[in-house]
Amino acid sequence: MSPEYFALLLGLTMYTAGFIAEIVRSGIQAVPHGQWEAAQALGLRPASVLKLVVMPQALRVIIPPMTSQYLNITKNSSLAVAIGYQDIVSIANTTLNQTGQAIEGIAIIMLVYLSISLSISLFMNWYNARIALVER
Repeated sequence: MSPEYFALLLGLTMYTAGFIAEIVRSGIQAVPHGQWEAAQALGLRPASVLKLVVMPQALRVIIPPMTSQYLNITKNSSLAVAIGYQDIVSIANTTLNQTGQAIEGIAIIMLVYLSISLSISLFMNWYNARIALVER
């Protein structure tokens, strides 16, 4: 593993892990304490309380900011070029060196990141709609 790749992996992992931990913590704390007590009063074990009562309610709070965080990590991974990890844009660099067409190379990189971002956004919006409460 190259030092550049290790620095990228460590930096993105640590940076994103802090935000994701805060998102999950706030989602779990958004569930009213009465829901926890009611589930315990029914005799559910702590693992069952989390699985059956808390997490379904917390996911409704967690999913929207998690979508933003996933898009943020995709955007931040593009900064890997700044620390010297050239494998991400090596195809565009090769094209630029051989043909001299910089705009097309940059356009390819932009399309790749756009397609990744749109795919993440579409999937997370679908999942958010799937777990949303059905109103009458």
